[in-house]
Amino acid sequence: MADVSGRRQVVPNVAPAAVPPPTPAPEALLEVRDLRKHFEIRGGLLGARRVGAIRAVDGVSFEVRRGETLGLVGESGCGKTTLGKLILRLLPLSRGEVRFAGRNVFEASGDELKELRRKMQVVFQDPYSSLDSRMTVGDIIGEGPLIHGMRSRQQRQEIVRALLVRVGLDAGHASRYPHEFSGGQRQRIGIARALAVNPEFVVCDEPVSALDVSIQSQVLNLLRDLQEEFGLTYLFIAHNLAVVEHISDRVAVMYLGRVVELADVEAIYRDPRHPYTVALLSAVPVPDTRIRRRRLVLTGDVPSPASPPSGCRFHTRCWLFEVLGRPGNCVATEPELRELGIGHQIACHWAEEITPQAIEAAIRAGAGAPSADRQPAGSA
Repeated sequence: MADVSGRRQVVPNVAPAAVPPPTPAPEALLEVRDLRKHFEIRGGLLGARRVGAIRAVDGVSFEVRRGETLGLVGESGCGKTTLGKLILRLLPLSRGEVRFAGRNVFEASGDELKELRRKMQVVFQDPYSSLDSRMTVGDIIGEGPLIHGMRSRQQRQEIVRALLVRVGLDAGHASRYPHEFSGGQRQRIGIARALAVNPEFVVCDEPVSALDVSIQSQVLNLLRDLQEEFGLTYLFIAHNLAVVEHISDRVAVMYLGRVVELADVEAIYRDPRHPYTVALLSAVPVPDTRIRRRRLVLTGDVPSPASPPSGCRFHTRCWLFEVLGRPGNCVATEPELRELGIGHQIACHWAEEITPQAIEAAIRAGAGAPSADRQPAGSA
């Protein structure tokens, strides 16, 4: 190679910069495949005849990665709590598979099942009814270690005292009874009880919905701190989308027993791609009186899980279905979860049609519209 003067230049042989390998995704701690729970409806003399079934959970599949928080949201009655109970094997399943760390939860028995129950714990929604009023706080928290082989009373008392302090209570509270505590304090006791057996996975079944708003943030921050300290994995069930946004890494949206959208929390809140998710986000309160609310109001009632609509279960209330002229495949074919982007799964035939123009058409039709701060990406 020569320069402008004709002299030959020596170009050093420089190796290209090494490209660091992509960071592998965390392993799946929990895997749920085609999970179904149908509650039979009995009729006839003494209920001897099966006349139908309530499809509380109907073909749900997802995974929860180790160390993450997966938020599970949806309207009341969509099957969130039933799904959490199925995962913990608190209910028998109708069909499907739940695997925890590679082991089939519903095939485990004996010591293996006992070990799985130690590793999978739950924080219940109601801090009043979930604690035995006849037991002291120390006995409530120490019951788990006792069941799992810790016979030394002194060791159990040390664990109880340490956990009470860790969740923000006093070690001396171990001798008190649940009725002596407020709702927020009771929920802290419930969290301590779940942690007493050193679990890996915790189902948080609407743990702050029964608490005052001022207490909710304290409990949420406590759960996040405990997750970092103990390396916990959460399935966080809620119907409050603002709470889910605060604590979750990914979000699954349920409607009538099925997951309709699953993505990272940023993708869900920045660019929802299912009409139901768009409607849910439009109802999230915004603490700013200068923003004029323009909600996407869904018409009609929620269908019965005993007789869900044909095709897409949301089509009877779907604003996009009306805007697009009621396409036939929404009525005839049930959409399956499909990849719309990296890690963004959606169960909608027409997810790509959610555009500013479609939302504007819904406004003109009188259906309302998403809030200005919650419109999908690209909206005006």
